Amino acid sequence: MDVSIRASKITSFLVMDILEEANRLATEGMDIIHLEVGEPDFPTPGCVIDAAKKAIDRGKTHYTHSLGIPELREAISEYYKLSYQVDVDPGRILITSGSSPALMIAYAAVLDPGSEIIMSDPCYACYPNFARMFSANVRFVPLKKETMFQLDPEAVRASVGPQTRAIMINSPANPTGVMLDADHMKALAGLGPLVISDEIYHGLVYEGRERTILEFTDNAIVINGFSKKYAMTGWRVGWMILPKHLVRPAQKIQQNLLICAPSIAQWAAIAALKDARDDVAKMREIFAVRREIMLRQMGVHGFNVEVVPNGAFYVLVNMNSISHDSYELAFDILHKTGVGVTPGIDFGQAAEGYIRFSYAVSTEDIVEGINRVGEYIKGL
Repeated sequence: MDVSIRASKITSFLVMDILEEANRLATEGMDIIHLEVGEPDFPTPGCVIDAAKKAIDRGKTHYTHSLGIPELREAISEYYKLSYQVDVDPGRILITSGSSPALMIAYAAVLDPGSEIIMSDPCYACYPNFARMFSANVRFVPLKKETMFQLDPEAVRASVGPQTRAIMINSPANPTGVMLDADHMKALAGLGPLVISDEIYHGLVYEGRERTILEFTDNAIVINGFSKKYAMTGWRVGWMILPKHLVRPAQKIQQNLLICAPSIAQWAAIAALKDARDDVAKMREIFAVRREIMLRQMGVHGFNVEVVPNGAFYVLVNMNSISHDSYELAFDILHKTGVGVTPGIDFGQAAEGYIRFSYAVSTEDIVEGINRVGEYIKGL
């Protein structure tokens, strides 16, 4: 397929349009508050930085095994035993340069041209784009406020066809901030197709507890990483857990595209798993407070929060009473208030008319940012 034709099937990552415009306005002197970015504002834990320095001093600066260093894969295996009471063979773990490459490898290993993958609408903006890169088709299942943005297994079942290769889930989810409950996960796992489960927001849950899909089935690929929970976005290290028959195909894709994950980041990631529990607990506590503050301020201004999020660091707000064009609305909010927010259309047609707010910022910025948007709405 011609590159231009393939590229035309990929939609823009609209949050980056907002971020880049916000940064441009900041250079012109505008006071900008970033409620659009899904990145923790905390520094990486000190134990992780120290481990990276030690790895450099020890000369751990060369290629590693394409699956990842054994020590990190073993540490991840231990993590699943302690956190979920699930046994994971380290030989099924592939270390990647963040969760996005893990998703790309998973899709490359599973999807063929003309095959199908089922995912929710709304969903993380890159999921359908990754599928389209491999000329696969996406079947969307809309999320509904009446069912608390849970992905309905019966609606998914109705979408399964002869070309279905996988069901994509994300819990806690971007952009809704909603965690799939155990009953829904079990039902989705029992539908038959392989489940690809993006669990990058595990550890950032404020009500109940997160569940890995591996508690319900081995017919799954789990995607996770260190960016969100451990504030390691720039370190570019993640992992995937694969069924045994997909390990070698995924490994060959890794060898050809990426060779291996960054060596120093892999050694640092071991310290994150073993020594950063207190740091993670503190960050989670702060996120929990920020969530309450954002929801409280939104309540003061009458924002239409249809489903209260219980994970990640996002709140999805219905703005259809103001505008049905979330992209235009997000830019208008930015230009008139200096507050960056993410248009819902970035996440699918079912989120058009919605705006996503991130509370991965200080409480002062949350209060000021929501107040500014509240005044903007009042002015309309």
